[in-house]
Amino acid sequence: MADEGAFWVNSRVGKISVVGVWFKEEGDREGGWTRRQILVICSCIFRTLFIFCVLQTLYTYPENWRAFKALIAAQYSGAKIKVLSTPPQFHFGQTNKTPEFLKKFPVGKVPAFEGADGFCVFESNAIAHYVSNDELQGSTKEIAAQIIQWVSFADSDIVPPASTWVFPTLGIMHYNKQATEYAKEEVKRVLGILDSHLKTQTFLVGERITLADITVVCTLLWLYKQVLEPSFRQPYSNTNRWFVTCINQPQFKAVLGEVKLCEKMAQFDAKKFAENQPKRDVPKKEKPAKEEKKQEKKEERKSEPEEELDECDQALAAEPKSKDPFAHLPKSPFVMDEFKRKYSNEDTLTVALPYFWEHFDKDGWSIWYSQYRFPEELSQTFMSCNLITGMFQRLDKLRKNAFSSVILFGTNNDSTISGIWVFRGQELAFPLSPDWQVDYESYTWRKLDADSEECKTLIKEYFTWEGEFKHVGKAFNQGKIFK
Repeated sequence: MADEGAFWVNSRVGKISVVGVWFKEEGDREGGWTRRQILVICSCIFRTLFIFCVLQTLYTYPENWRAFKALIAAQYSGAKIKVLSTPPQFHFGQTNKTPEFLKKFPVGKVPAFEGADGFCVFESNAIAHYVSNDELQGSTKEIAAQIIQWVSFADSDIVPPASTWVFPTLGIMHYNKQATEYAKEEVKRVLGILDSHLKTQTFLVGERITLADITVVCTLLWLYKQVLEPSFRQPYSNTNRWFVTCINQPQFKAVLGEVKLCEKMAQFDAKKFAENQPKRDVPKKEKPAKEEKKQEKKEERKSEPEEELDECDQALAAEPKSKDPFAHLPKSPFVMDEFKRKYSNEDTLTVALPYFWEHFDKDGWSIWYSQYRFPEELSQTFMSCNLITGMFQRLDKLRKNAFSSVILFGTNNDSTISGIWVFRGQELAFPLSPDWQVDYESYTWRKLDADSEECKTLIKEYFTWEGEFKHVGKAFNQGKIFK
């Protein structure tokens, strides 16, 4: 046998086996492995043990289906992950906006992953890939490509219609009938594609669960829990069989628990939507000391109750008054906040729109039509939606003096973006502040005549997300509201 003992390593992420082998002298390749090769193998073992035996951190918010992908993958690979999703360790909306967090994760999105060695990565698919093993990622280039294919399919074809349909039922997005009906048809299409593929397949790629199954299951999760009632899902028996098989695997159950399939299609709840809107806190005034009662009475006679400040007011108040871009404009009788409350909490067609036209001040406000200049650069619809969302985020301080409905039309690699904007004053608001000038030059802008039939038609179509949209020539995909 061997003159000296050694070992052979078969190292996979989260799965390490050590088998005894032997070698003689360095350079003796017939007798076994050299000392140098053994040292390299040992280094691989220690690195894998370090990464997958030491706790790593996943930042997210509770019940985030995107985070579930990485957590299920970790169940298969054996990676140890500590989840921070609740205060005080992690407060979504606050912690992810701090300089410390943004230094590690510049976009401030969750889920976000930090390894024990300091390695940081965001985007849920990238995190799931990092914590998975060879079996989940694909053992050949062909299998790996097929897995990426289904992961991409989930993002581009399932997420948009699933969000449009499910989010209003959870009270986190306003309901639009036309958008929801279109989303239902898209869900039927993707379920049909999956059903046809799974007719001869146990899983999406090969005969074992991969990242493809984990990603698509997590993307479909809220659909199956919230809206896919028995009669709706019945035609897709192969997809149903595969979905139920996956969620009943121990690794899925460890993360998802018992998944109860939808029994009755959930509907939009206006009351729930209103309750989920951000609450406003009225600033509290400190009481003066008892010995200053006389002075207090005098001040009370002079002072009026403080007006409640929303986030936008507070942001403007934090800057010198001279920097308010709209300070020079006379007071307008049109109260934008009141219209926004009508739009958010009541029916758009029968309540919000009549209120808008009854109270709109065409001398104090203006209406504009915008269109994205570079439609040929738009590829995946979810990326185009991120383009709109990013612009809205950078215009946060403009919310008090603007309202907009921006719509994505078309499908992947064949889409356009256009919108209707209502601004304080008679000029485009963007040049009034350097902070607002990042995106607007990527759009063409045309001021509308508030009394024209064209303007009234566009307002109705863009605010309700319903209509013919003859000027576009593409089907409604989804919309975003800036308010």
